Amino acid sequence: MNIALKITSLLLSYPEKELLDELPELKAALASSAVPEAVAVALGRLIGDLTGRDLYEVQERYVHLFDRTRALSLHLFEHIHGESRDRGQAMVDLMALYEAGGFEIDAKELPDYLPLFLEFLSTRPRAEAEELLGQTAHIAEAIGERLRKRESVYASAFAALSLLSSAEADQKLLKELMAAPEDDPDDLKALDRIWEEEAVTFGGNAGEGACGPDRLRTRMRAAERQPGDVAGSVSN
Repeated sequence: MNIALKITSLLLSYPEKELLDELPELKAALASSAVPEAVAVALGRLIGDLTGRDLYEVQERYVHLFDRTRALSLHLFEHIHGESRDRGQAMVDLMALYEAGGFEIDAKELPDYLPLFLEFLSTRPRAEAEELLGQTAHIAEAIGERLRKRESVYASAFAALSLLSSAEADQKLLKELMAAPEDDPDDLKALDRIWEEEAVTFGGNAGEGACGPDRLRTRMRAAERQPGDVAGSVSN
């Protein structure tokens, strides 16, 4: 399970050149490890899609999906707490969980960034990883369903997470998430207003590369170069 979580974490991260260069290694790791066949097939589909693609093409696609569309945000607490004060406390609790597990992160990403969360889970014992993954099942299921509707290959990564989770997504919570309106990723003026009004940082000014306007603008520039228990935090 750990290797599958680690690979999913990498595949859901912003695609840098290093990731594209490592795709053959990720494919080989899937083939040589005890990853369930259905999980390997799902992750292999995304690896296959990324293989051979132009770097700026995959970066632009990633930005369009995950940075321009809040309904597809890879920040877990965005879907539960939005920009309320509760999100700040949830961040503190999640950071404490990381610290208790000896998992160190820098200031470039917020603690609730899904690839970071999955990387943490990949370092934990199987039972603990399954429990924590199950607590976020409704969020992953909602994002995965929206990606499937868009016919995005990234839905494969969320299919893998569903297969890895031993818990069923809470249907009430899932229904609430799916009822939220989806924003238009091509309405850049509306997007600017959202980030200007509701941008957050964690632990002070995280600077360029963090969540919010700096992170989004950095990724937009890159894309345009070529034409314990976290249940209370994630279920309230």
